[in-house]
Amino acid sequence: MVQTQVQRPAVLKTNEAFKKELCPMVVLRLKRMGRRHRPFYRLNAMDKRSPRDGRAIEQLGWFDPIAPEDKQISFKADRIDYWLSVGAQPSRTVVSLLKRAGIEPTPGKKLS
Repeated sequence: MVQTQVQRPAVLKTNEAFKKELCPMVVLRLKRMGRRHRPFYRLNAMDKRSPRDGRAIEQLGWFDPIAPEDKQISFKADRIDYWLSVGAQPSRTVVSLLKRAGIEPTPGKKLS
């Protein structure tokens, strides 16, 4: 009696892993710049898998926490609205900064 071996396909990817591979999630988060004890942050659209200070897809503005209150924030509102409309997820800190700047931080919102 001869036994035949059934070849099984390679490990199948789960639906979640397949989605992450095809369409990486974009997040809006801060990248720390400046020097020691003098922070300065840039708001960027980044791939979720990239490190905090890694490569950004697009720079959307900046935040200077040490500057006077009226000169702390400078954001490109039209580009932020675009990234939010295509599903980019803002971090908690970015949500609070967007509210301070008068930008609605709801992801998935359609542009008018």
